[in-house]
Amino acid sequence: MLRLILFVLLAIFVARAIWRLFDGIVEGASGGRPRSRAPVRGVSMVRDPVCGTFVLPARAVTLVDGPARVYFCSDACRDKYRARSSTRSASSGPTAGPAEPSDRPEAVEERTR
Repeated sequence: MLRLILFVLLAIFVARAIWRLFDGIVEGASGGRPRSRAPVRGVSMVRDPVCGTFVLPARAVTLVDGPARVYFCSDACRDKYRARSSTRSASSGPTAGPAEPSDRPEAVEERTR
């Protein structure tokens, strides 16, 4: 019984492989456009300033820092950016405001996921 089930599964996989091969040959011979799973229209993406990963703005973790909106791939990259920004501001001299970047009014976190 187990042999029969395995034989049927093998037959299904072989039939699918042959069908795809035949379909590709016919499509290539007819000069048809290859089917693509990628969207026809491009989607604008933004680059994470910490790790360099490109992310969709709709799914990115964002931080509004002054007039600019900065996009991140994860909370970890956002936290690294905050730490790097606070280190730069601390090395430039004492500030009158709070030392923690999340307490600054101009650094507003937005969660768009």
